[in-house]
Amino acid sequence: MSEFDPKRILNSLPLKPGVYQMLGPDDEVLYVGKAKKLKNRVSSYFRASGLNTKTMALVSHIRDIQVTVTANETEALVLEQNLIKEHRPPYNIMLRDDKSYPFIHIDTRKHYPAVRFRRGKVKGSGRWFGPFPSSGGVRQTIELIQKSFQLRTCEDSVFANRSRPCLQHQIKRCSAPCVGLISAEDYQEDLDNAALYLSGRSQSLIESLTEKMDQAAQTLNFEAAARYRDQMGRLRRMQSSQNVDTDYGDVDVIAVAQRPGLACISLLVVRDGRLLGHREFWPGGGLEEAPGQLIEAFAAQYYLGQGANSAPAEILVSEPVEDEAGLSAILSQALAVNVRISHRFRTTRAHWMEMAKNNAMQALAGHVGNRLDMRKRLDSLVEILDLPQAPERMECFDISHTQGEATVASCVVFDQEGPLKSDYRMFNIKKAAAGDDYAAMHEALERRYNRVKSGEIPIPDVLVIDGGPGQVTQARDVLSELGLHQIQLLGIAKGPTRKAGMEWLHVEGMEMPIRPPKDAPGLHLLQHIRDEAHRFAITKHRQARGKARVSSALEGIEGIGPKRRQQLLRHFGGLKEIQGAGVNELANAPGMSKKLASVVYAALHGES
Repeated sequence: MSEFDPKRILNSLPLKPGVYQMLGPDDEVLYVGKAKKLKNRVSSYFRASGLNTKTMALVSHIRDIQVTVTANETEALVLEQNLIKEHRPPYNIMLRDDKSYPFIHIDTRKHYPAVRFRRGKVKGSGRWFGPFPSSGGVRQTIELIQKSFQLRTCEDSVFANRSRPCLQHQIKRCSAPCVGLISAEDYQEDLDNAALYLSGRSQSLIESLTEKMDQAAQTLNFEAAARYRDQMGRLRRMQSSQNVDTDYGDVDVIAVAQRPGLACISLLVVRDGRLLGHREFWPGGGLEEAPGQLIEAFAAQYYLGQGANSAPAEILVSEPVEDEAGLSAILSQALAVNVRISHRFRTTRAHWMEMAKNNAMQALAGHVGNRLDMRKRLDSLVEILDLPQAPERMECFDISHTQGEATVASCVVFDQEGPLKSDYRMFNIKKAAAGDDYAAMHEALERRYNRVKSGEIPIPDVLVIDGGPGQVTQARDVLSELGLHQIQLLGIAKGPTRKAGMEWLHVEGMEMPIRPPKDAPGLHLLQHIRDEAHRFAITKHRQARGKARVSSALEGIEGIGPKRRQQLLRHFGGLKEIQGAGVNELANAPGMSKKLASVVYAALHGES
């Protein structure tokens, strides 16, 4: 293949904003970037000196460059993030954080809307508030809303079928709109007040409540005045107990800490002066970017990934971004919010930034310590198993069931930094007989390693089975059938005493099992992998078992398939409510008829 000559492309590039994609030998996307002026930015990669090691490595693999001219920088930023998400280029900074972000959602289409916890992308109608840094922050906020405004949080199916107030009303956390104890107008007023609070305008809300309390007192409506007074009191107590300082405002605080080859970004979320929590992000891959470039890449991925209204009015950054005003304008236009980015601040905001920096440095120090510990464990494992080199990818399988019910198999993955949770998988066992662990293991491994053989999933260096020789034999049969002989296979089984540290390792290629010293770091790594596979299997098994038990009474009823079963459960709120419903109530459920309702009623009550 002829060497790539960039001159023909550089000469044709315009001095306009746009996005460039650098392609490798097989037309794979190596890097995606944006530029105010495409010609100047792309040319900088091919200068004679001044490039760092990673950038030179990138340039050495380039075989073509594709550019897309955009109308402005906002379009370039949005297109860049879409392409990064689609192609996941190896030289781009990617945030190693697979958790979806929590939000608060109010579906304004509903009669008496509920306040709900939601995860994932902002989609659907209604009002969305967030993202919050943690689920704890969301639940704490919803609890405050319940105490202050007594809005409902129950599911619509429960709300539609209540005949008397529930416990939430008795403990003064719901105004019981389900049974008409509050008018639609008063409930809407409480909803509007809650939205003001969630929008970070609690001071304006307190002033409004004060005015309404005075008006109610003047008209001798002391009950309403007392309600407004109580709401004000709760809000003021929350402010005094949760304010980080006396300052107010909606602020995100972003700080970065770096060591060679590693970076941590800490995000503090402050709403209306209250610190809701913090979260760390670990940019993976990417070129050796300066701190300001890391922050710019993070801000684009984080906020554009959430959609409109996801950014606060103010973003504080620990390092200056190349064009703060430009990035502010781009985010403001893309997110429909006026966003100001600043790295100069004083008093309270400086205190928040100091907190964010300390969190980032502390997390980075802990992460480096964990990596060093992981290196010790891997070196010890190489010695125990007599491996040629430290494994880069390890997988472990475990089977879980309750007397054959809801059998699942877990697969956990570790790389050289520890658990790789984004690659964890769970298999619902469909073919194996109930209680046959060997057949279940064979089925799970066959399904997994068929995908490995096809190239969909990377080949692990080590496969760990939670079990003894029988389970290892099942694994070897599968790997032999698929021709995956290069994988080192071993089983980890508890010894006769069933105590940690007394495990036997059944290593393929060794005639006798081995028992490493109980203080060997390599054994600790295998125990960690085994315990993680067991934890993941137990968690998923309990979920599957609970789901099966909820719907089992409806299964097998003629005319009730998965869709109707789901509709019934959603409409009534649970199996117990379905069992307590009469024929007429069943007939009024979605997808039901009088005849089908009679069939369901008879099946649930043992009638012929």
